[in-house]
Amino acid sequence: MAEQTAIQVWSDYVCPFCYLALPALARAQDELGVALQWRAFELRPEPQPTLDPDGEYLHNVWNSAVYPMAEERGLVLRLPPVQPRSRLAAVAAAYARSVGAFDAVHEALFRAFFEEGLDIGDRSVLLDIGTVCGLDSADLHRALDDAALLDRVVAEEELAARLGIAGVPAMVIRHGAGQANLLSGAQPFDVLAHAVERARAPGA
Repeated sequence: MAEQTAIQVWSDYVCPFCYLALPALARAQDELGVALQWRAFELRPEPQPTLDPDGEYLHNVWNSAVYPMAEERGLVLRLPPVQPRSRLAAVAAAYARSVGAFDAVHEALFRAFFEEGLDIGDRSVLLDIGTVCGLDSADLHRALDDAALLDRVVAEEELAARLGIAGVPAMVIRHGAGQANLLSGAQPFDVLAHAVERARAPGA
């Protein structure tokens, strides 16, 4: 059996660059045959304060980097009017993975926040998103309080810390049992392709 190349991607649903990384990663999955393994990462966990939705910092980042990259990659993003905690959204995504609906919920969470400006830290919003993606509302409601799912999310965040990951998106690329290579930021497809090629090279 041929060895597979996997890309573990740590991301946060309130990180615009994580959303902007989606097209290149999807292309890598389709054209290069890599397996994408999404992992949770909360940029500002409690008790850290969340960002001011209308603060100068966010406006500067969006004007200088987010909007230009979004236009380049064919995505429509809007600076959200809220800056929620994202851990509950990560729990919702973990539940979706357990029932085979991860991809749909994963993309819907990003769209809800960055295209519709919805508060993805709000349970009712998460239930609406899950329902649209075909999840059972009552099951998702229970899952949001599931300690085992929360532990899974926290374990992914702790693994990121052990790997020295302090920001997202962060991608760990590995071919079979070969050495893992870390790539940071919303990289374009050609950079991803080159990294995958290096990982697949004999002796890598």
